[in-house]
Amino acid sequence: MSVFASVMRPVILAAGRSHRLRHSAERMPIARDVVNRFVPGETVDDALAAVTVLRGSSRLVSIDYLGEDVTDIDAAESTVTAYLRLLDALGACGDNRAAVRPLEVSLKLSALGQALPTDGDKVAFENAHTICQRAQQVGAWVTIDAEDHTTTDSTLSIVRELRTEFPWLGTVLQAYLTRTEADCAEFAAAGARIRLCKGAYDEPASVAYRDAGEVTASYLRCLRTLMAGDGYPMVASHDPAVIAAAGEMAREFGRYSERFEYQMLYGIRDAEQRKLAAQGNHVRVYVPFGTQWYGYFVRRLAERPANLMFFLRALAHGH
Repeated sequence: MSVFASVMRPVILAAGRSHRLRHSAERMPIARDVVNRFVPGETVDDALAAVTVLRGSSRLVSIDYLGEDVTDIDAAESTVTAYLRLLDALGACGDNRAAVRPLEVSLKLSALGQALPTDGDKVAFENAHTICQRAQQVGAWVTIDAEDHTTTDSTLSIVRELRTEFPWLGTVLQAYLTRTEADCAEFAAAGARIRLCKGAYDEPASVAYRDAGEVTASYLRCLRTLMAGDGYPMVASHDPAVIAAAGEMAREFGRYSERFEYQMLYGIRDAEQRKLAAQGNHVRVYVPFGTQWYGYFVRRLAERPANLMFFLRALAHGH
């Protein structure tokens, strides 16, 4: 990570927590035009249009209805309704019974009530259970997203409980957390689908690796554990070194294309996504949609200086 990136990342992530900046950005037409690179739209129809294009190039999809840190029960129930509507639409898309499901939704438990002051875990579990039931009916998968480290114990506890009824349920583990190697070993032994990412939050050194080289090294150790295990690794990275290492590990452990997949974000390294898919790999694209795009967008800016410079240039030139 460059000096510029290491200095700017916590500043950008702090901006992501500012309600004032969020409201300002959401009112800027220029900002919204740039966001379209990473978020295809605000409606289910917008998401489905992106899905059509991606499926046309043999890519798989995971759709995220944007939102997080819900603090009232009505908002959590509204999120559930949006996911049920999305899943019903995905159910009409066909080809949903393959061994590797082409269609998936991603859930943030904080959008389902996890952060509620009373019975948050119980509410989030029940809401996620409702969504998993509908996903099972229409032939889609569900993956539970990771959020900041303070939610990890709660999230993984809910995942364990849900997997007793929905063993195909996946979850996300973040390689920059020092605990993640042990979590990978547990879930790999249990045969779980695990999306391994580096991590997108500004975590303290007491729980996370802060150096980019250490994060990558942790990622590769965790990935080796997943590849050697009984589960289904999902390699969520745009890092060419990680992508190359994943292919080598897959060959080492005899994992053919049906037994792991690459994952990338909508709007990032599209040519590489297409190339990997054309080579016969499973490539799943994370497609976010909805009006609550600000927090997601800011994390994408913080991850790579190139994303930030793209945004600033667009603002400077008025498009």
